[in-house]
Amino acid sequence: MNNFERLVERVAAKAAKSERLQSPISARTLDQAEQMLGFRLHPLLAALYLKVGNGGFGPMDSLLPLAGSPNPDGEEAAVEGYLERIPAADADTWWSWPKGVLPVLDWGCAMLACVDCRSEDGTVLLFEPNAISGQDLSRAWFVDAGSLAEWLETWLAGRGWYEGDVVNDGFDMARWHEASTRL
Repeated sequence: MNNFERLVERVAAKAAKSERLQSPISARTLDQAEQMLGFRLHPLLAALYLKVGNGGFGPMDSLLPLAGSPNPDGEEAAVEGYLERIPAADADTWWSWPKGVLPVLDWGCAMLACVDCRSEDGTVLLFEPNAISGQDLSRAWFVDAGSLAEWLETWLAGRGWYEGDVVNDGFDMARWHEASTRL
């Protein structure tokens, strides 16, 4: 059993307590989603959708569904959210979104947790649009966790910055240095 399998089992055990947990997706649904996105999900993220559920677990029981219908709060699914944020090739806009960075959780106030599916570890990023200065989108990207596994371990342990009893006197996340080259 590899580390992902054990971690997925632990996530599934905690997720089973969520009233919002959705049934896992099929391999076919995953393939269709990846075709729509134009990239493969990080292997751990794919395993979560295939073995744990199609959203409704994780921090605040709010991991977004992968594709299709919005979650119970009306938040769009991850695939649709990603595609909506990618400007058309002929668009005349300063707005851009990094390719391969999938929004997986809506924190509210337009803040998103995202997984960089192009990174080996599945870096978890925080998109915080309130940090945008002028038209510099790179200022809105922060590293929430160096890997998806680390992010999940933090959630399992109840130590995330989003936990009500975790004291965080300031916003101390490091900026995502790749943002300026990936936007």
